[in-house]
Amino acid sequence: MPYFNFDLVIGEDFKNQGGMILEDTEIAIDKADSLASELCIVRPELRSRRCAVRVTDADSKEFYRTPVNLIPRG
Repeated sequence: MPYFNFDLVIGEDFKNQGGMILEDTEIAIDKADSLASELCIVRPELRSRRCAVRVTDADSKEFYRTPVNLIPRG
């Protein structure tokens, strides 16, 4: 199973939010969306700063980025 890293992107800075071993990239994308929604609730000031959550693979290559916003569940 692959390892994924999650970072909070604030401008040009990347703040590590941890990593996980997950089954595939689709699950990593779902986790990133959930993290972005949670950050939007606990740190609403991040929305106005145009922050995002990015996901990188084990080789540190970014493959997904989502803004810190409430994402409707459906």
